[in-house]
Amino acid sequence: MKFRAPKTIFILPSTSCHLNSSLRNHNRSFASVFRRFQTSLQARASVGGGNGSSSQGDSYLVPGATVATLLMLGALHARRLYDDKKVEEARERGIEPEFKSDIKATFLRLIPLRLVSRCWGHITNVELPIWLRPYVHRAWARAFHSNLEEVALPLDEYASLREFFVRSLKDGCRPIDPDLQCLVSPVDGTVLRFGELKGAGAMIEQVKGFSYSVAALLGTGSLLPMMAAGDGNEEGSGQENSSADSGKRSWWKISLAYPKVLDPVSTCPVKGLFYCVIYLKPGDYHRIHSPVDWQVLVRRHFSGHLFPVNERAVRTIRNLYVENERVVLEGLWQEGFMAIAAIGATNIGSIEVFIEPELRTNKPKRRKSLHSDPPEERVYEPEGVGIMLKKGDEMAAFNMGSTVVLIFQAPVSNLHENVASRSEFKFSIKRGDRVRAGEALGRWK
Repeated sequence: MKFRAPKTIFILPSTSCHLNSSLRNHNRSFASVFRRFQTSLQARASVGGGNGSSSQGDSYLVPGATVATLLMLGALHARRLYDDKKVEEARERGIEPEFKSDIKATFLRLIPLRLVSRCWGHITNVELPIWLRPYVHRAWARAFHSNLEEVALPLDEYASLREFFVRSLKDGCRPIDPDLQCLVSPVDGTVLRFGELKGAGAMIEQVKGFSYSVAALLGTGSLLPMMAAGDGNEEGSGQENSSADSGKRSWWKISLAYPKVLDPVSTCPVKGLFYCVIYLKPGDYHRIHSPVDWQVLVRRHFSGHLFPVNERAVRTIRNLYVENERVVLEGLWQEGFMAIAAIGATNIGSIEVFIEPELRTNKPKRRKSLHSDPPEERVYEPEGVGIMLKKGDEMAAFNMGSTVVLIFQAPVSNLHENVASRSEFKFSIKRGDRVRAGEALGRWK
């Protein structure tokens, strides 16, 4: 018996209608998706000039650029590590790295570092949630090796990163050397350079092979004690007169922001003029203290660039400290002239002066006017007396790390006196030493 399959299959009417409608809806949705995909391809092809292969290459453009950027940054970092290793090996053999300008210094001039620093200032001023503050401050301290055991307040009481940068310390963390015949460090940091200023022009060595003028750093209206080269053999009263005359100079007169260097042939520093350059790292304590008892007579603010001031920048950027924004405090102490220059740097455009809270640094300026405007200058009242500071008093603060240049007169030996009664200032530090505020930089008998 044979069975034949029916030629037609009868399906219930309701089922067949439902199936047909679902198939039509599915086909319609697939067609709409296909049309959208086709439209996107046509748009990408039109952007690529009608070439279909360009649309395919665009999908690899962003990942390729990212990989290339990462490889470039990695290569630059590896080169920096290699250069730093070579410098350290040379120093171990007693060879000092020399100044070597490169294209990076030119490239830095094209970057709006002042604007970047102001943006960083706004970011660090953002008030953090209370629960988040300890985590952020601990992460910063871990990254830059800050000592949290010295912090005066609990971490959740520092509302922003900026407040943590300029934090005060617990009482007794920075004892001040009580010796009346010593000069102490104004900051925590690393000693880069120090010595006595000799010869014509009063030049400070930035790095081997290049020096910058003290007069350019402090300004042409400075109290800096200089004398004619022909007076170098005068002793005693001659030096006292030159020191006294320097106090009568018109240091309130207008000076250029990019001052002319004094003629190195006709002038040279008086005997017993010393300097010390100290670099502060981002994790260091950022407040500046008075190194001695002295009278602050004048403040001078130079607008300038905000180049970085790390060791690599010192080796490659000419006149780094003279070109950067800085605040100079000048006055007198028991041994004569005293000046402290607080040098700004990238992300450290804000330098606070506690004895003048209204002073504002890194204000918006036209780029071309950075070195064309005279410095902002203020004579502290009463004139000739100024503001009295005791050794160890807080004077100013950096937002992050930077550099302090200390220039001062100190006692020197007098060959005409008895050997037993000689008084001579001697540094008690070495280059590369880590010093803390309040520790002695040098002493005299």
